[in-house]
Amino acid sequence: MAPRILWAAGTLILVAGMILRPKSVYEGASMGLSLWWQVVLPSLLPFFIVSELLLNLGFVHFLGLLLEPVMRPVFRLPGAASFGLAIGYTSGYPIGAMIGARLRQEGLCTREEAEHLVAFTNNASPLFLLVAVAVGFFGQPALGPLLAAAHYTANLTLGLLWGWSRAFLGSDSRSLSVRPAGPRVPQKPAPPGQLLVEAVRRALDGLLAIGGFMALCGVAIRLLTVAGALDLLEGALGWLFLPLGVDRALLPALAAGLLELSIGTRLVTQTPVPLEQQLTAVAFITGWGGLSVHLQAAAFLHPAGLRLWPFTLARLLHGYLAALYTGLLQAWWPLPAAGPPPAAFPGLWAAAAADLARGLAVLGLLALLGLLLLPFRRQKN
Repeated sequence: MAPRILWAAGTLILVAGMILRPKSVYEGASMGLSLWWQVVLPSLLPFFIVSELLLNLGFVHFLGLLLEPVMRPVFRLPGAASFGLAIGYTSGYPIGAMIGARLRQEGLCTREEAEHLVAFTNNASPLFLLVAVAVGFFGQPALGPLLAAAHYTANLTLGLLWGWSRAFLGSDSRSLSVRPAGPRVPQKPAPPGQLLVEAVRRALDGLLAIGGFMALCGVAIRLLTVAGALDLLEGALGWLFLPLGVDRALLPALAAGLLELSIGTRLVTQTPVPLEQQLTAVAFITGWGGLSVHLQAAAFLHPAGLRLWPFTLARLLHGYLAALYTGLLQAWWPLPAAGPPPAAFPGLWAAAAADLARGLAVLGLLALLGLLLLPFRRQKN
């Protein structure tokens, strides 16, 4: 009952703010939807469609059987989790949550295994880091590899530590270790055209929901800024970050980044502080993901019976690890001179196609690895 009362009170406050500040609502919604159209839609739409097709065609069934000997000892996860690993690291928020929830709904992993998978396969996409952030926000393509190296290494570290801790605590379930992975292929599969239409429909439904969350978070940021409530959040962040040497001028951008990833990242790059501090702040924000990403993940996790708090804790740890790795990498990574960011995001659709090709290539390599290990597995059996 208490959560419902809090949600109702928050909704009423939001409605009051929308009535009193219609201009701020328009500006916030426009900011969120503009970033959704320019960044999120081209970066995620191909992955959503292809993921749905592969799940419906039973590819995960094949991949899971092959890669059980790889995923189980390394990450303490069933072979089917390799699909979420490959797509999650080559797409972006929140597709890792979508795949983890689908695997749980298909009965291919336990709840604990699904929550473990979701915790470390939700990443900012290579497209977002290498193009939108490095080129679109910073105007420096050379910064993309540094941010990407810290971001993905931090999440892989989190996945490995989570798996080892599960094994140490004796919660490493193996009940599904040799269970056929992937959705069962029906005796009379649907025609390819019908499968494609269904994949596109589900992909667009998910992306429209993401756009709505981004618009809502943009409105919330504008209303909180106008009301002065964001100053309270900045003060709380000051207690955490100022002792670490973070410039006070970054606190407004960090506060916005707690709510929405893209908006907070853009504000960081517009803050007049040294580039080293901008990079560390962006690393934390992209690791955390923002409230918008957490709401997007919750939309997939709740129907599958998965808890949100492990995802939230993992995102917090990911943000700190990514910031730490970024600071360490800057010690020997040559940083370019500052330059003005371009007005628009260049070539996002072409970059999204390249990311998709990389994701499919990773899946192919994983399948090949499983085929190479198959004789050893049979000999063991």
